[in-house]
Amino acid sequence: MTTRPTRPELDRRDWIAGLEKGLAILEAFDDAMPRMTPTQAAERTGLTRTAARRYLLTLEHLGYTYSDGKYFGLTPRVLRVGWSYFDSARLPRMVQPFLQQLSATIEESCYVSVLDDWELVFIARNGTNRVMTTGFVLGARVPAPLTSPGVMLLAHQPGEDAVREWLESTQLTPFTPHTVTNRDRLYQAIRQARIDGFAVIEQQLQIGVRGIAVPLKNRHGDVVAALSTNMPMSRESTERAIARVLPHLQETAVSMINVL
Repeated sequence: MTTRPTRPELDRRDWIAGLEKGLAILEAFDDAMPRMTPTQAAERTGLTRTAARRYLLTLEHLGYTYSDGKYFGLTPRVLRVGWSYFDSARLPRMVQPFLQQLSATIEESCYVSVLDDWELVFIARNGTNRVMTTGFVLGARVPAPLTSPGVMLLAHQPGEDAVREWLESTQLTPFTPHTVTNRDRLYQAIRQARIDGFAVIEQQLQIGVRGIAVPLKNRHGDVVAALSTNMPMSRESTERAIARVLPHLQETAVSMINVL
């Protein structure tokens, strides 16, 4: 179980338990369990089997799940909930013109991402015309310490103790032979990124892929997101890649300050 960042307390009189449980059911589906019985859903959410079954049947009635009589799965209607963020949030819309210009300048795919709890979520992107295998789709969620924007955002979390405690409590899964799972090394990389003002991550999630990221700050100096690019490692050394793209990332980040 991973530790969640501290959130403001909510008066229990304002808490809708049914909504919490219904969302927990939706979030219980993943690549390891794309279909579930009510019993499996109950095990994953801490609900009783009867309650899990009722929530699944209600979600089926609303069109968010389907059933073959035994197993339940999600329908594309669930995407309406997530895509509402992109339709309504100001940040993805405001940064898109900057990403388009940056991508055209450095000829690489560029991204803006934020933290949700301790996961990195990509909320805006602009790709190059050539075929790339280094991209992430909008809404993709990945372990923050294994990406350059994730490291950059972790480096600017208030209170170093919170990041250290999370690293100690979370399960670190290797995605490639190069994935760093040593907590001390990850923590040092996060601290170094704060000192340097940028982060470079290589082959942590994908073989042969390098990511470089800088923080995005608003006019008050608060880090609200990360700006990053991914590229194949085969074309150039780390030093040459940094020299080629980092000044453009930093310049774009500065130009975004007044719109964040």
